[in-house]
Amino acid sequence: MADVSELWINRSDYRKTKAVSAQQKRLEDGQVRVAIDKFAITSNNVSYAVSGDAIGYWRFFPAGEGWGKVTVWGFGNVVESRSPDIAVGERLYGFFPMANETVLTVGSVKDDYFMDAAPHRADLAAVYNQYRRLAGEPDALRQMEDARSLYFPLFITSFVLYDYLTDNDYFGADQVVIGSVSSKTGFGLAQFIHEDKKAGKRVIGLTSPGNKAFVESLGCCDDILLYGEEEKIDPSVKTAYVDMSGNRDLTITLHNHLQENMVESCMVGATHWESTGRATGLPGAEPRFFFAPSQIAKRNKDWGPGVLYMKASEASARLAKDASKEIEIERLKGADAVAAIWRDFLDNKVAPSRGIMASF
Repeated sequence: MADVSELWINRSDYRKTKAVSAQQKRLEDGQVRVAIDKFAITSNNVSYAVSGDAIGYWRFFPAGEGWGKVTVWGFGNVVESRSPDIAVGERLYGFFPMANETVLTVGSVKDDYFMDAAPHRADLAAVYNQYRRLAGEPDALRQMEDARSLYFPLFITSFVLYDYLTDNDYFGADQVVIGSVSSKTGFGLAQFIHEDKKAGKRVIGLTSPGNKAFVESLGCCDDILLYGEEEKIDPSVKTAYVDMSGNRDLTITLHNHLQENMVESCMVGATHWESTGRATGLPGAEPRFFFAPSQIAKRNKDWGPGVLYMKASEASARLAKDASKEIEIERLKGADAVAAIWRDFLDNKVAPSRGIMASF
């Protein structure tokens, strides 16, 4: 039997990685073996690691004691099947480990997707257990594989965040401050708010000097400030803060500056993962973690199953086409290359204009 190649991350020190090879496991009834063709690596994957215990990302593809497999979005082909519903040769899009292959347990099956039914994934968010079956999809969508891996999970989160804010009438805010606006989820949210002229909310993006020109080129912010310039934000205006950085000190600074006019403060990502930690006892709204599947579940009840996801996917496809003009795709191969770019993401060394696609 062929070897399985994977990259494992030390759960106590994310910079420590190891390439692991193992013999393939024999399939059980109802399982399929998927050869992972390619996957995207973004700062979002760092957020998956940082929140791996709290949200359960480490549990999707269990590893050895003290180690984890960082989850990624990508494409694969079914190369062996013991499921009567999924044939060898099917191409899938979904949640995978950093590896050359994985085994999925086929649960409920629809024409366009199936759900993984592995017992250890049963209580994890359904959106991550869904694997899209690509054979019946429109050609235009099938031709966007790189963009789909790189942008769709992030822009869908951006759209769900946008929906969350509009669903709550922006909590009374007149302006939205976005931390780490150069992140894909960050500028995606900025774009959706910017396009909503009816709401008329001012968008202020926070970024680093090296990323400011990139954010300016997108044209999605009314104002772009560097970290350390937070005092330039008008404290008399009611403000919603969306934190993609996970930087605790930045959250404290903004709350102390805006005081009771900080009417919403939600944490989404962790691009500044070494500065994370929930800040408490601050003036204004209490910071809380935003979990997109919770808003999706709410809208499934409000609008019917899948409606929000469909809207988010359509908006993401449109935004991805525009973003692709500003981002250059790079292709990496092998565990060593994946480990190296992973460390670069940890150290915030990957420019937002780079789109990383990897394979083993």
